[in-house]
Amino acid sequence: MDIKKAAPPDAPKPVFAVKFINKDYAVRHGRLTKKQLDVEVSLHARLKQHRNIVAFFQSGEDSQWRWIAMELAEGGDLFDKIESDVGVGEDVAHLYFTQLISAVTYMHSKGVGHRDIKPENILLSAEGNLKIADFGLAVLFEYNGQRKLCTTSCGSPPYTAPEVVTCDRKEKKRLDHGYEGNLVDIWSCAVVLFVLLVGNTPWDEPLDRSYEFSEYVKTEGRPDDELWHNLPDQTLPLLRGMMKVEPSERMPLQDIQRHPWFRRSNPYLGSTGALENPVGLATQMFESMRIDFSHDPVASQHSQQPAQGVGTDAMDIDVVNVDNDATTPRNEIMFDWGTRLEGNDALSNVPGTSSWDEQLAEEPSCSQFSSVPRVPLTRTQFARQFRDILPSHSLTRFFSFWPNEKLHTILCNALQMLRIQTAGASQLSDDADGRALDTIKIRSTDGRNCTLIGDIVINSMTGIHGQVLEVDFVKAKGDPLEWRRLFKNVVILSKEAVFRPDESMDSLPQTNVQ
Repeated sequence: MDIKKAAPPDAPKPVFAVKFINKDYAVRHGRLTKKQLDVEVSLHARLKQHRNIVAFFQSGEDSQWRWIAMELAEGGDLFDKIESDVGVGEDVAHLYFTQLISAVTYMHSKGVGHRDIKPENILLSAEGNLKIADFGLAVLFEYNGQRKLCTTSCGSPPYTAPEVVTCDRKEKKRLDHGYEGNLVDIWSCAVVLFVLLVGNTPWDEPLDRSYEFSEYVKTEGRPDDELWHNLPDQTLPLLRGMMKVEPSERMPLQDIQRHPWFRRSNPYLGSTGALENPVGLATQMFESMRIDFSHDPVASQHSQQPAQGVGTDAMDIDVVNVDNDATTPRNEIMFDWGTRLEGNDALSNVPGTSSWDEQLAEEPSCSQFSSVPRVPLTRTQFARQFRDILPSHSLTRFFSFWPNEKLHTILCNALQMLRIQTAGASQLSDDADGRALDTIKIRSTDGRNCTLIGDIVINSMTGIHGQVLEVDFVKAKGDPLEWRRLFKNVVILSKEAVFRPDESMDSLPQTNVQ
């Protein structure tokens, strides 16, 4: 599966997104049937247009491809813009939680359960409003007043309700009665709120073998865990109500919307539920992205051991037997696909009198390496929309004046220290502009034992002031916050090679400058 930006021939820029699914590959490797693809299309189309759901436009197919044209979420991934292990302020969390609940309430009114609500599937519009995406695991749980129970395990374990994960074949059991597709969404929304507030999930999976989840159950939602202590007091009853282990006791959407914290005033939330003051919000989020170079990622690292994979089917249609794959991380549940939008903006070196370090100081991704992050002046002068301040592309990138070979070595050493495996040898090639591309391919598990796949791409850029290397961490699959955490740890371990606006180029060893 891949997602591309597209536009009519006479359009000046991309105006919609197209999801391409190779039908033969999906059947052989994804265990997707034609009926399952039809279900995704029909349920997405059923939702028509809601301001917090990526709009469905059209679908078609030929002998090889199935495609779905949909709204382009120009703001990129929401969770690419949230600091891991920190989260966002209470107002920002409240804004996006309110919009998430609005979208889920609408879906449920149409009888549709998403079943895969997680950061990867939460995008932003150009104005900064939340958009739910990817209906590949959606289910029609109610039709003409009749309810249907789900019986398959799907989704991403850190965000999935206990009744779903107990279908895990690793548990050697199946549900004998099924679960309700709408109630699992409520649980997932609570986990998303938790992540918005503290920058991490409460556990790796909602099973007794998870120490954190086991403590949550034993203490009736009052674990002695630093993450829970960092939550605003008023959110605790709300989270406990939404994350009741017994589904029938889970707080319904109506009660969520009546909760005092949900109804609190918010300077960013308009009366219609849309974002107000997008520039102010984007500025607050942008300036909260910061890397602490005094942190020691190796000392605080959790051991990550690969384990055997788990196979599940995507919809409540057929039960598919899948052989365990020893190379697949333990919590990789099938169809837990990430979406990778093309078009990450690279720094453009326009000939002029300013030096590389002066130009890089105005590059948005460099702000996070400053002691006091700030929005570059070039972005604030004419800012009108959210995306004018906070770029749509990920900020998981840095710049370096080190030679490529030495930079490559320090990156590989950092990955080794973090026990992150690279998927085969790195690849050296040229892009369309003739720039050298050094790609380190990563396939690993994150801190929650879920799949994390992507590339570290080194772009060589030459200008009138010499050469600079752009190091871009491009996620292909996995939790955006976990990818950001990986990026931060690698950057800290490679800090000698990272350009930082607070430091002058004169302080760099001359042997490292090309």
